[in-house]
Amino acid sequence: MRVSRRRLLLGGMAAASLGHPFLRLHAQRASREFPFTLGVASGSPRPDGMVLWTRLAPDPLQGGGMGEAPVDVRWEVTHDEGFSRIAAKGRATALAALAHSVHVEVQGLAPGRPYWYRFTANGARSPAGRTRTAPAEGDAAPQPLRFAFASCQQYEQGYYAAYRDMAMQPLDFVVHLGDYIYESSWGSRHVRHHQGGIPTQLGEFRDRYALYKTDPHLQAAHAAFPWLVTWDDHEVANDYTDDVSPRSIDPAQFLAIRAAAYQAWYEHMPVPASMRPTGAAATIYGRHRFGHMLDVLLLDGRQYRSHHACLAGRSASPLADCADRLSPERSFLGARQEAWLANELAAPPARWTVIAQPTLLAEADRKRGPEHGYWMDGWDGYAASRARLLDGLAANKARGGDALVISGDVHAFWAADLRREPQGPAVATEFVGGAITSEGPSAANVANMLAKNDHLRYGRGDKRGYAQMALDARGCAVEFRAVDDEKAEDAAVVPMARFAVERGAPGVHLEST
Repeated sequence: MRVSRRRLLLGGMAAASLGHPFLRLHAQRASREFPFTLGVASGSPRPDGMVLWTRLAPDPLQGGGMGEAPVDVRWEVTHDEGFSRIAAKGRATALAALAHSVHVEVQGLAPGRPYWYRFTANGARSPAGRTRTAPAEGDAAPQPLRFAFASCQQYEQGYYAAYRDMAMQPLDFVVHLGDYIYESSWGSRHVRHHQGGIPTQLGEFRDRYALYKTDPHLQAAHAAFPWLVTWDDHEVANDYTDDVSPRSIDPAQFLAIRAAAYQAWYEHMPVPASMRPTGAAATIYGRHRFGHMLDVLLLDGRQYRSHHACLAGRSASPLADCADRLSPERSFLGARQEAWLANELAAPPARWTVIAQPTLLAEADRKRGPEHGYWMDGWDGYAASRARLLDGLAANKARGGDALVISGDVHAFWAADLRREPQGPAVATEFVGGAITSEGPSAANVANMLAKNDHLRYGRGDKRGYAQMALDARGCAVEFRAVDDEKAEDAAVVPMARFAVERGAPGVHLEST
């Protein structure tokens, strides 16, 4: 390829802002009454602003420790990290009903530039965060963009060295694709532990989020960049579909759990008030535009999906195959979200389209031997819904030729050509960015999937980590970054594989690392 992918991966719009010491956030804690124990975050960047988040929690693992009274919180946004040039400021009220979290929707800023922010409450000042507005949609000369995507951060199974590495990268934003928390304890060689059992009540979900967010490296990655976030299943219950889960098949009982889980998710994410749940429902999917360079279509793959096919019991396992998984009535996204996505794919695009969604989209025959076997909790259990998505990309040449899919959930790194027919041309390119800590599939299982699915061009399940993507007018570069040992707090993080996608020519090209 003519464009240097290494230049893309080493460049980016945020490169000039690496000096801020996000990895030393905890140095500002003054006393046991310090309310900003969960750090600060920003998200949902727009050309004129973004969402700023914090939660007051001096006793984060015991309900927060704030009592029931509302608390006045001051916030400020500045042009410089020394906080000498104020760009915007105001007040918010932290309410007990929202676990004393605040979601400030800042407006009136300039597009495509960095800002710094902080909060003050009860005489204490928060750590500083750095954020960035999205480029203007009318920008005649779009600049390159660079972002990271990650998922699956089971707290017990490893330390967050991947986030320490991410916080030091020259990124414009981060996309989190789900399984931000885990409701259950599983896996081997735990290095730290959940407190309490499986959460089902609001207070229990709040404490689980607080436990995860006390990690200093996760806090650093939040403080360094604005995030876009969606969810998968472990934010509520493993393998749930719409109104049931393998653990709670009574819809009324499960929807009460889901309402508590969605509420806690909102309280701990840098998302706008439009995403605040009403009971067990919340609209979190949407388009996020970054000038003329990029549209991120962020999807919700859990809330609206059809129940599992082929399996009579509660589990989404074992591997199965049946006619029902091919039924056109089945949907991974639900009818309303599918219609919204179809409209977005038909609309005039930015130069690149990234479909950000929870799990491997490419077909994956997983059963060893000549028989076919598919995982019913993935897109293979919703084959017609996947076909409609790929048909939409193929029908809209301007959008489909430059479409990239980023995915999580499956605890392995994958790169795939997305095809409508087994031997047909690629209509898009998919990258699965591994898992921050969650245990992955065996080498034998990965080798079997690569052998049985030739459109899966790369796979590796023995390493944890995340992915970076860099985009410019000519091409896309992707780098998989791997943690040497997720069980070690000070583990190194190094490039494991690099890929390129040329604009207008979907398909995976593996480059040497």
